[in-house]
Amino acid sequence: MTGSQPTYVVTDIEADGPDPQSNSMLSFASVAVDGSAAIVGEFEAVLAPRPDRSPNLETTAWWAGYPEAFRAATTDPRPAEAEMRRFAGWVEGLPGPRVFVARPLIFDGAWIDEYLKTFLGIRLLSSPFPGPKLFDGPGIDLPSFMGGLFGWPYGDWLKNDFPPDWLGHVEHTHRAIDDARGYANILSRLLSIAATQSRKPEDFRRIA
Repeated sequence: MTGSQPTYVVTDIEADGPDPQSNSMLSFASVAVDGSAAIVGEFEAVLAPRPDRSPNLETTAWWAGYPEAFRAATTDPRPAEAEMRRFAGWVEGLPGPRVFVARPLIFDGAWIDEYLKTFLGIRLLSSPFPGPKLFDGPGIDLPSFMGGLFGWPYGDWLKNDFPPDWLGHVEHTHRAIDDARGYANILSRLLSIAATQSRKPEDFRRIA
């Protein structure tokens, strides 16, 4: 069922390396935000590492500095296929259209797309690839959204030193659900700000 307002699914992933083709996604979490900028649902998963992948040594050393987050990302893992299927079912149960959001989209989105393609045979976003997609549209890169609203330089929106109230006073811990909650609070604020500046679809048709 498609509603008039989108549901935004803010997602954060944790992995044992930077490359979905070589490493494994350890955990991920999503927070759903509705068109009125209210948080309406959460999802969290811990995945068994893929037997055809191996951890990256630099990432392993980095994880040593975040032992609590690493425990959260590796405790009681479940088969990746089962968790991706559970995730797809959760997303499909949200009111549509459904929009994927991440910070940055190119990283978290690439991991979720790879796992959806590998285990379910579907893709993350609307694209030139054939077959079904889990989300509508091209997705939202949170730093780009911030840069569009407030201006550049782009690099300023990639930093983690957001004001606590923007994060909803959720600490950025590198535990997937904590980081997804913080980014969802940022998105909620951005949506509220954008609502005061937004144009209607007919405005874009006139520009075109």
